Amino acid sequence: MNTFRKNIWKQEEYHYKAAYGFMPNIHAYLHDDEEIRPCMLVVPGGGYCMVVPPEAEIVAMEFYNRGMNAFVLTYTTDITMSVPLKKQPLNDVSRAIRVIRKHCEEYKIDPNRITIYGGSAGGHVSASLCTHFEDVVDPDEALQKISNRPDAAILSYPVITTGEYTHIYSVQALLGKEPTEEELEYFSLEKQVTENTPPCFVWQTVEDDLVPVENSYLFAASLRKKGVPYAHMVFPNGNHGLSVASDAFFKGEFGEPYTFEQLDRTLEHIKNHTAIDVSEERYAELMEQFFGENTNQENGSQDDAKTQQEFENPYPDVNMWMDMADIWLKRLWKN
Repeated sequence: MNTFRKNIWKQEEYHYKAAYGFMPNIHAYLHDDEEIRPCMLVVPGGGYCMVVPPEAEIVAMEFYNRGMNAFVLTYTTDITMSVPLKKQPLNDVSRAIRVIRKHCEEYKIDPNRITIYGGSAGGHVSASLCTHFEDVVDPDEALQKISNRPDAAILSYPVITTGEYTHIYSVQALLGKEPTEEELEYFSLEKQVTENTPPCFVWQTVEDDLVPVENSYLFAASLRKKGVPYAHMVFPNGNHGLSVASDAFFKGEFGEPYTFEQLDRTLEHIKNHTAIDVSEERYAELMEQFFGENTNQENGSQDDAKTQQEFENPYPDVNMWMDMADIWLKRLWKN
């Protein structure tokens, strides 16, 4: 397997003031052969506050093992929720698609079979590109000539609406505490579907405790109304963020936590009290959350992990969404 990290912006192109030296990037998982393969760009969630590992490498490897070349996008977020992101995550994912298409021959990728996967807030980033790809103007004139439209999308328990059923903290991190009506309308994606929106596979659980399942229903209804090919799966049980819902997932085997780069850089500034535009109240919350006495500095508690003998996947039906999506994509490519 060929793996590498690639920054998607040049230093002079990227201007988010709370990046703290972070640069949005893609991390590749490519088959080491000459076969031209479909591509999956994985966009993890994290409430626009971070980019979480349980929706990153483990997801990319699932698609890799199904014969695809895959990338994970680590895009711009803000754990302080103090510097509104606005369109920066949308610009990041648009640039990532264009960079991958530019290098499709080198990466052995079919440029007409590029799918985007987004979970939770990453689903909002991905659906934003699916509905607004024509709006995004790339500062690189050569890249602007390359299509940023995904050929398909997989949206897992996505944040979709800014209305009644929204995930308010994702919206606050994205747009700030006082967004305009125009911004709320633009990023309420069930209102932005067009006939040119790419085919979408949408799934969620009824029991989702963070992002109401109505988000998926709203988006699916809009896809149907506009005549966009789609599949919509709703599972009865399971909490938010089940990702691939595989055995490895429930054992906490998520892969390398490289998507935490911007979070780690920001937390250093929180600890040193040098972060940008952060209120004293938010400083106190973050210090308690990440540096408090009860905080486990390791990646999860060893005591909470089940042994191999004790382990049992609690949601085997949710785990089946990968097979369903694989069948759906293969049928789509045949057409």
